[in-house]
Amino acid sequence: MKLSRPASWFLLAFGVWSWVIWITFAKNLWQDGSGLAFDDAGDPTAYFWVHLLLAVTSLILGTVVGAIGLRGVRALRREE
Repeated sequence: MKLSRPASWFLLAFGVWSWVIWITFAKNLWQDGSGLAFDDAGDPTAYFWVHLLLAVTSLILGTVVGAIGLRGVRALRREE
C-alpha cells in the first residue's frame, strides 16, 4: 500500500502531537494537587491508574501511527 504525501505527513504529525500532549498530561497527572490522583496518604487512586493507562496507551498508539507516517514520508522521498 502506498500512502499519499498529505496522509504520510498527517500521520507523522499526529504521532508527534500525541507525544507532546500525553507527556504533558502525564506530568500534570503526576503533579496533581486536587486530590483526584492521590489520596490524603499520597497513594495513587483509581483515577490516577486509569488515566495513566490512557496516557500510556495513547503514547503507544501515537508512536505506531507516527512510525507509519515516517515510513510513508521516507518512501516518498526515495521515489523522488
